Amino acid sequence: MIVTIDPKAGFCFGVVKTIQIAEDELKKREKLYCLGDIVHNKMEVDRLKKLGMLFIDHEEFKKLRNTIVLIRSHGEPPETYDIAKKNNIQLIDGTCPVVKKLQSRIRTQFEKDQESDGQIVIFGKENHPEVIGLTGQTKNSATIITGENDLEKIDYTKPVQIFAQTTQSISRFRNITKKIAKKYKKNKKHTNTKPVVNDTICRQVSNREPVLVEFAKKHDLILFVSGKHSSNGQFLFEVCQSVNPRTYKISSPEEIQTTWFNGINSVGISGATSTPGWLLENVSDVIKKI
Repeated sequence: MIVTIDPKAGFCFGVVKTIQIAEDELKKREKLYCLGDIVHNKMEVDRLKKLGMLFIDHEEFKKLRNTIVLIRSHGEPPETYDIAKKNNIQLIDGTCPVVKKLQSRIRTQFEKDQESDGQIVIFGKENHPEVIGLTGQTKNSATIITGENDLEKIDYTKPVQIFAQTTQSISRFRNITKKIAKKYKKNKKHTNTKPVVNDTICRQVSNREPVLVEFAKKHDLILFVSGKHSSNGQFLFEVCQSVNPRTYKISSPEEIQTTWFNGINSVGISGATSTPGWLLENVSDVIKKI
């Protein structure tokens, strides 16, 4: 049986950068706080805990004083930086550069909208850490849409700037923005008002979809390794499954079932942008022993 790890799988560059920052800092000190899970992968979180990383939520963060806290790649809203300043907390900012740029764009647009009575719409997953950080740039006034059911949240009499969470699907984003444009066109009172679409999806993440499709087609069976709470992982898993029904999603090698491999000649292993490379290697080693 041939076992192949997807060469494009694993951490995106934003996560790689944050993990490297965390490891470098933990070499200097015995412990380091991180606001939220550094990545949506329990096994990577557990690995960093053993190195001295302490993961805290926002309520715990508010109680801290005179210490150092790492900001993960998803980014944070302005409120977090205000609390840090007030409580003398030194922030080590590991925000992904792509997310950081998007935050700046949304904040700038929000300031312009104060004069034009415009609105900001963000296509993304509600309550996702990145989206919370993005809406924070608008004093939480931005409208979040996740699908067609949310389109009625938009005021079609006002100008709109549409942005996307960096890890969203390009095809889904294009589909939803076309529907928004049609609704504006039907609004006869404001025929000159058109939505402005800002394609802010990270290409390193989005370009994985077509490559993953080809990878999934090449193998009899696909093992997709991802944390249970990774939205990117769920999306990419569904991409694999759509072209290869013999696709199984696991979060650790312990979840592998030997019966999956009966009559299988080739196995492909892939993972989310939040899946560490060492975990993909571990999964490969277990399959080879089978």
